[in-house]
Amino acid sequence: MACKGKAHKFGDNVNTDEILPARYLNTTDKAELSRHCMEDADKNFAHKVKSGDIIVAGRNFGCGSSREHAPVAIKAAGVSCVIAESFARIFFRNSINIGLPIVESPEASKGIAKGDTVSVDTHGGVIKDLTKKRAYKIEKYPPFMEQIIANGGLMNSISKRKR
Repeated sequence: MACKGKAHKFGDNVNTDEILPARYLNTTDKAELSRHCMEDADKNFAHKVKSGDIIVAGRNFGCGSSREHAPVAIKAAGVSCVIAESFARIFFRNSINIGLPIVESPEASKGIAKGDTVSVDTHGGVIKDLTKKRAYKIEKYPPFMEQIIANGGLMNSISKRKR
């Protein structure tokens, strides 16, 4: 899996209520969720993000409640990947399950600045900050995770196996 986009920078402990406030949990409409993505962390995020852009954050991204709505909103907003120093485990699992690539890299999290153009190659195991001409090694996804992401999520992956 490879993606490329502009970096949107966030700090440590961004929780699922900041990613998608609980007041919007009464819908599963992806377009509606995308309009409120990151609203309590950056009220203008949904207006600034472009398809393919990348979120770069600090430690413990996605902490808080285990709602799947949070990664769904990020993906629906057009974010192609999330890079963080670390993720809450349930957020990590929910993200992969819905087909949102996320990668842990403390070095990239600290080194990439807001607005930098970034590419991520999970198959090759590298993040590139194209603005600063720096590269960061990352753990490659295991083949089964690459397949889940490529298929757009776990449910799509399972349904393709049954055919």
